[in-house]
Amino acid sequence: MATGVRITMFLFLAFSSAVAQNVIESRVKEFHVGVVLDLGTTVGKVAHTSISIAVEDFYAVHPNYTTRLVLHVRDSMSDDVQAASAVLDLLENYNVQAIIGPQKSSQAVFVSALGNKHQVPIISFTATSTSLSSRSLPYFVQATACDSAQVISIASIIKTYGWREVVPIYVNNNYGRGIIPDLVNVLEGIDAHVPYRTAIDESATSEQITQELYKLMTMQTRVFVVHMSSSLGSLFFTKAKEIGMMSKGFVWIITDGLANLIDSLNPSVVEAMNGALGVESYVPKSVELDNFTMRWYMRSRNDHPNDPTLKLSIFGLWSYDTIWAVARAAEKAENSRNDGQLQVSMFQIIKVVGKAHRVIGFWSAQNGISQQSDQRRPNTRYWGTTHNLNIVIWPGESTEVPRGWEIPTKWKKLLVGIVTGGSYPKYIDAKESLTGEIKASGLAIEIFEEAVKTIPKNPYALPFEYVVFNTTENISSSYDDFVNQVYLKKYDIAVGDITIRYNRSLYVDFTLPYTESGIAMIVPVKESVDKNAWIFLKPLTPGMWFGTIILFIYTGIVIWLLELLGNNKNVSGPIPRQLATMIYFSLFEEKEKVKRLTSRIVLVIWLFFLVVLKSSYTASLISMLTVQQLQPTVTNVDELLKTGQPVGYGRGSYIKGLLEELGFDASKIKPYDAPEGYYNSLSKGSKNGGVAAIVDEIPYIKLFLSEHCKGYTMVGPIYKTAGFGYALQKGSPFVGDISQAILSITGGDNIIQIEKKWIGDQNNCQNVGTISGTGSLTFDSFAGPIIATGVASTASLVVALIIYLSKNKQVGPENGDSEQISPPENGEDEESQCQQAARTRGMHQQTNKVMGNDSFVTGRGERIHSLWVSSSARF
Repeated sequence: MATGVRITMFLFLAFSSAVAQNVIESRVKEFHVGVVLDLGTTVGKVAHTSISIAVEDFYAVHPNYTTRLVLHVRDSMSDDVQAASAVLDLLENYNVQAIIGPQKSSQAVFVSALGNKHQVPIISFTATSTSLSSRSLPYFVQATACDSAQVISIASIIKTYGWREVVPIYVNNNYGRGIIPDLVNVLEGIDAHVPYRTAIDESATSEQITQELYKLMTMQTRVFVVHMSSSLGSLFFTKAKEIGMMSKGFVWIITDGLANLIDSLNPSVVEAMNGALGVESYVPKSVELDNFTMRWYMRSRNDHPNDPTLKLSIFGLWSYDTIWAVARAAEKAENSRNDGQLQVSMFQIIKVVGKAHRVIGFWSAQNGISQQSDQRRPNTRYWGTTHNLNIVIWPGESTEVPRGWEIPTKWKKLLVGIVTGGSYPKYIDAKESLTGEIKASGLAIEIFEEAVKTIPKNPYALPFEYVVFNTTENISSSYDDFVNQVYLKKYDIAVGDITIRYNRSLYVDFTLPYTESGIAMIVPVKESVDKNAWIFLKPLTPGMWFGTIILFIYTGIVIWLLELLGNNKNVSGPIPRQLATMIYFSLFEEKEKVKRLTSRIVLVIWLFFLVVLKSSYTASLISMLTVQQLQPTVTNVDELLKTGQPVGYGRGSYIKGLLEELGFDASKIKPYDAPEGYYNSLSKGSKNGGVAAIVDEIPYIKLFLSEHCKGYTMVGPIYKTAGFGYALQKGSPFVGDISQAILSITGGDNIIQIEKKWIGDQNNCQNVGTISGTGSLTFDSFAGPIIATGVASTASLVVALIIYLSKNKQVGPENGDSEQISPPENGEDEESQCQQAARTRGMHQQTNKVMGNDSFVTGRGERIHSLWVSSSARF
């Protein structure tokens, strides 16, 4: 027997403090334990044998224990009242201090209440219902895995194979109903829906089961999760085999309540289940388990001589561990409870093949689905993939993974609703022949029929028939009403130019769009060659002009300052001359004018910017002067709002509400019938009773322009939409397949050919496209050169200032002599002193003039000049 399982059971099956206190105080050598089982069932027989062996093995290993279990076995006869009566008898007449059982979840509800009243632990290794909460029943202990523990592993299988709809089939009692809420919640988490469920009474007859199965055959879903007892499950699968529901295309998944006992079922029942999947509790193989299994079979032949096919199951192992845990708790009187449930860490996934079953993989909370049971293997994929499971032979001996849904062979065709009387028959139109046959045509119809043909893994042509919905009777709300027919289940699918909108998606599911999305405007265009006198300013935006001028001035100032700090004589003189020099520096580079290296670097970067700007400016100006342009009369919605011009829209469209939300006055919004109404209103213009623009969805605009290309263009999009799609009922299994087929069509050449057929070649119309409204060069277009020029100028100036200041700081104290006027001596007055200073300055200036005009200045001359200045300062 696996030691790990035994230890786990011991930790969570220790008795309450009251029971432990009774054992310690009275020092009872015999510890009376009641055992309530359905001895006529397979589980009851297997558990009875395991319990007998467990008592013998425990005291053989622990001969020195002062307590001994005394078992009082009772047969509940698969009856809830009988089980409660047996427990009450054991509590009142035999003073049992613990009860092992009962076997069924429905029995445990009654018995656990008695346990609470008498404060006696009720320990069940077979009652798995999630309704038996340890909080509401503190004296009830589930020495087995709760049913909710397996729902994630079942959902993992469904997610792995990509099934989108699942139908639970369960026995209509506490055991069957208990798993449904957890199962539905987990399935919703993986985007799998439960369109309906089937509950079968525990006492259902063969005819009643057959009737329920025929109902399931009329539905589309083909993935079933079966949760019921082994006796009911045997009858159920036998009938499913008889009526042909164990054939190709069906998927059956059985829960552990049936999978754990599959080896004990009649071989004919197992054969009927061929191809089914299941999850069962995983028990690692060991030498102890092999030895116990051998001894169990030997004892079982003596205990049940009339049932030689009886086989050991997980319930026999759990009952064995339960006895060990109770015996140890009786001796040590520990108080640990561990939430009152067995924590299962792994399930194994099985498939039924022939008259036996095979393990195809494992599931654990740590690793998800995998082929190996090694839990140490790192695996971050929670749900797993089909590569993590061995090959499955499905019902009907097929190796192809079932889709999970089928069109019932005895069911009506899919009803596909289509609209008629719309404004755009090239998108969808329908005609009824004399024989009553409906013939549909248009772009929406052709894409739909092409998608049906190319549904992935579709082994047959999807049968459907068209049903016409007339939109001319109530056009204002026609398409909302049309989509609502799908919600009311009058149609299975609604096909047409249906805009995917949020309010509609609340009650139907949409496929992926098959057209371009967005709302734009149709506006007239005008041909013109701009001859404005100020056109030379248009190649640059105002912001670009302003930025260029600022950078021009800044660059000139920087170069002027750099040369001034470098003692360049070209920057000296009056202020007007210096300004002229600064402008000259910004436009030209001349070695005789610019002396410093940093100044020349700044000039090179600046002139590079000017060259780029000049080339771009010239090209843009030439284009404006010579090319005949098609300009839209309106470039954006704001222009219409400011001028108050009227706009049009398609009659009955939701765009009216959108225009009102944008701020248009209701009196300025006019409905028209497309496409002729659009053309007439635009031709008149807003001044003659028409409109300045038509607002509509892009697919309609492209269709209009294909017929009225000359003189009109599209501006926008001005608003985002999801495009056109097909509406299906909520949770429909066709949504994913049709969407995938649409992707294959719109992503290839098929959509180009289909659009050419119905809309025409859009490349032949030069007006189709988004109009920007201006070709001026913006400041952002030259951000790189502008930043480079500014950084180079600023950096050069900062470096020059640092060098200049550092030199002055070093030279100043050594050569700081300057002209000074001595204070008056011997009573000289200020006037005579001023005259003397003036004479000194005059002589100094004459000397400087001579030295400046002299073409040969030597080092000796410079020293003489310095001496002269020093001497003059003393006069």
